[in-house]
Amino acid sequence: MILEYDGSRYSGWQRLGKDESENTIENKLLEVLHKMTGEQAELNCGSRTEAGVHAYAQVANFKTNTGMKCYEIKNYLNRYLPMDIAITGVEEMPERFHASLNAKSKTYLYRIATGDVPSVFDRKYTYYCFHQPNVIHMKEAAKLLLGKHDFKNFSSVKKGKSTVKEIYLIDINQDPKEIQITIKANDFLHNMARMLVSTLLEIGLGNRSMWEIEKILDPDQPEAGNMPASAQGLFLQEVEY
Repeated sequence: MILEYDGSRYSGWQRLGKDESENTIENKLLEVLHKMTGEQAELNCGSRTEAGVHAYAQVANFKTNTGMKCYEIKNYLNRYLPMDIAITGVEEMPERFHASLNAKSKTYLYRIATGDVPSVFDRKYTYYCFHQPNVIHMKEAAKLLLGKHDFKNFSSVKKGKSTVKEIYLIDINQDPKEIQITIKANDFLHNMARMLVSTLLEIGLGNRSMWEIEKILDPDQPEAGNMPASAQGLFLQEVEY
């Protein structure tokens, strides 16, 4: 399945542990899948988005014994899912396909509004910056983040998981009303995309030097990182296989 969603009112794709919540994208899908097939499906997703984060093209897969055709599954899901979750495509995949394990790269987009007046209609989908960041400085700093690094200080990940990831692309575009930051990597740690954005924004606003990135990339400097940027500006744009 390819799906898009407005994450504003959800606790992310999935919420486990002491903060477990039923108000997740995954749970809404599982409820309708159970209604449709009578089965207890298991969902795998391309990238587990955090609370309040949106998706233009999330990928999820499940196994089923239903005899329904792909277009019938798509129509059924869109009929019964909330209006802030939509299935844009359904196709049959090989038995061993896994939306998470088979993903080769993931791309996130972050939108920063910079117009004179915050847009009433875009406020749920952009972070409004009251000052105009220096985009040239942000682009120079972004170059230092490319490649394979230990991104421990750019995440809130728990111990026991590898924090080495590879960033393929950081593209920063600006128009009179908005700055868009596109980040493509082989994988992302918890809150990693939002911490990368907040660091670049701090550099653009002159609150940090770009040369601090080397310090932040040092896993032995645990207090070096920034708080994550606001969730409402972040979108999962693409998962590639």
